[in-house]
Amino acid sequence: MMNPFQKRTAIRIAAVSALLASIASPVSWLVAREGEEEVVVSLAIEESARLLRHHDAVNLSAADAAGHAASAARTIAGGLFDIAEIYDGKGRKLAEAMTDEGATVESSLPRHGVPDYSAASYESLELPGSRWILRVFVPLRSSAGDTQGPITGYFEGVRVVPKWQQEHIYASSMTVALMVCLASLLCGAALYPVVVHLSADNERKAREVLDSHISMMEALGRAIAKRDSDTGAHNFRVAWIAARIAEAMGLRGSDMQALIAGSFLHDVGKIGIPDAILLKPGKLDQAELDTIRTHVAQGEEIVTGMGWLDGANAVVAAHHEKWDGSGYPRRLRGAAIPLAARIFAVADVFDALCSKRPYKEAMNFDMVMAILEKDAGSHFDPSVMAVFRAMAPEIFHRLADSTESDARQLLEERVRKHFER
Repeated sequence: MMNPFQKRTAIRIAAVSALLASIASPVSWLVAREGEEEVVVSLAIEESARLLRHHDAVNLSAADAAGHAASAARTIAGGLFDIAEIYDGKGRKLAEAMTDEGATVESSLPRHGVPDYSAASYESLELPGSRWILRVFVPLRSSAGDTQGPITGYFEGVRVVPKWQQEHIYASSMTVALMVCLASLLCGAALYPVVVHLSADNERKAREVLDSHISMMEALGRAIAKRDSDTGAHNFRVAWIAARIAEAMGLRGSDMQALIAGSFLHDVGKIGIPDAILLKPGKLDQAELDTIRTHVAQGEEIVTGMGWLDGANAVVAAHHEKWDGSGYPRRLRGAAIPLAARIFAVADVFDALCSKRPYKEAMNFDMVMAILEKDAGSHFDPSVMAVFRAMAPEIFHRLADSTESDARQLLEERVRKHFER
């Protein structure tokens, strides 16, 4: 059974193959028909040239040229042509002959002026009554192989293509068109397994790269959590909560990927904070607070320029900013704070209040929401809170008593959804 990608691929290849067939088949039909026409015309020209020479009706400047031309015209009109006209070098008509079939179409033919052309040509005409006409124009020269010598006369012939020959030409052209159509469809059928195989191989390699990125992200996250006297579960939970909020707000693609990576690595800069400050059990003095706040700048330095982690910069750099401008380090206000950081701020505080830490007990849902609601418009973006408010109960119960493994699995589902494209 085909997966969604294979179905899309099959439909697209089938559509392209059908489009190519619909374009190539008529073109090949026209080319094949023209080729058949040219074969008929070439044969007719060669035969008429042979008869003209046989009747000495090529050099038409002699006194008896009209007689030779009339004899040649009668012979030619009874062969491959239904109308034969022969002109001298000045374009004066010397002879004309036609069959009964030629007489019925002669009045319907377009008129033309005095012959004055230097190369053989033909035209294909469709006349009323489903009559198909091939009309040839041939300049005559003394030497059969000479295309540059002086013109001694002109031969013009009209062939009414008989029904059997029309059917033959159409059948041959249709055969070519059908073969081209079939070739286009077969080409699409042959390409499908190749595209699917290459896509599967590319998907496998992309998954391997993604797995390595996730492993690297987890390693960094665990290193941060261990240094901060916490487990890695917090990083998994806040990244999952932020992703849930962002989905409800319509974030997709690279914006969502940047939010997840930034949420997971929001405190990566704490790697550079001394243990004496980071692990101090008591209250920090102002100098120590200033030092610990440098983790934002250090985090920016870590994720900036790391390719796929570049997108994490928005959350890492602004996750301590507040809606009213009282946050740090840049004291950004309102919409100047990146949306990803505004979403993360809600997720981070919610999880911190709901979680048990060495220095505090976990709060119940109502207490947590009361704090968040009080800070909506000061700490938190009110529009983010409006979205989160509706999903907060479900998120709270989903994470209640969850283990680090549970939280990891929840986040992995969101990562697979938004990174595997």
